[in-house]
Amino acid sequence: MCGIVGYLGDRQAEQILYEGLRRLEYRGYDSAGMCVISPEKELTCIRVVGNLDALGRELENVDLNGNVGIGHTRWATHGAPTRINAHPHLDCKNDVAVVHNGIIENFVQLRAELIASGHEFRSQTDTETIAHLIEEHYTDDLAQALCTALKRVDGAFAIVAVHRDQPGVLVAARRDSPLVLGVGDGEYFVASAVPAFLSQTRSVLFLEDNELLEVDHGGYNLTDLDGHRMTRQLAEVEWDLDAAEKGGYEDFMLKEINEQPKNLENFLKARINKATNRIAFEEQHIPEETLKNITNISVVACGTAYHAGFVGKYIIESLCAIPVAVDVSSEFRYRDLLIDKNTLVIAISQSGE
Repeated sequence: MCGIVGYLGDRQAEQILYEGLRRLEYRGYDSAGMCVISPEKELTCIRVVGNLDALGRELENVDLNGNVGIGHTRWATHGAPTRINAHPHLDCKNDVAVVHNGIIENFVQLRAELIASGHEFRSQTDTETIAHLIEEHYTDDLAQALCTALKRVDGAFAIVAVHRDQPGVLVAARRDSPLVLGVGDGEYFVASAVPAFLSQTRSVLFLEDNELLEVDHGGYNLTDLDGHRMTRQLAEVEWDLDAAEKGGYEDFMLKEINEQPKNLENFLKARINKATNRIAFEEQHIPEETLKNITNISVVACGTAYHAGFVGKYIIESLCAIPVAVDVSSEFRYRDLLIDKNTLVIAISQSGE
């Protein structure tokens, strides 16, 4: 899960984007970034590893002058949490900037096709594929280019994009990942959740699956991916900011419980390659031969993570027929451990972090 913010209006975008990302910081801690279009039609992108404090320190040294921009806080799925893998992602010419939440399931195939046609990739992410697809199909209409690009894409996405040749335009689209438009007085906000802009406006439009949004200084236009115009009334958000951050739920526990099915689905999509039917944890660098030699598994966790470990125990023993022990992490170091070179140790931190 990642956080997305976009802004188009008459104010400087930098601070609005940063404040919006602060409201969405719970959606990603490993890296962050933003991109602003200057009046001279230049894209200036700032990307950092770490939380939003790191981004704030970087912004102190940069003048992001512009009224249109996009921002992102990342929880890594494809590619390690590095600056080069942080969003926004750019195309070959640095004309297009994209932020994305979700999983592009066929990005490996698309990436190979784009490389074969001359595109050069900088990151290991699935998101960068979208920037290059837009570049491939762009003539003079960013919304049309994004629409054409998304017809090639399988998977879930919430996407916001800008192009330096259309400095007064911001486009967005969604499928299976939330995205909402906020309409202010001559300004527009796009985000993955209402709290990002609730202090600025309460007039909102929730995008539905396979809808594309185009925003400029004259207003907004909503279509499906075939270009058919969609009409829907703006809604007025009546929650206060605290309730909005809880997604309308009475408390954060209910919110987390109800989000678990979608979070689990997104996690599995990021790890299972449907083309090869293989499960990938590439950042672990554990040889397949080592995994085949595992004779027992030790799960180490505490609190609610400890209970999750027991769920894992039942699933792993059922699927793999390998014995699994679950230990409370605070007691783990104090007992005689029956662990050898063929033991896989799985450590689960609390709160899923």
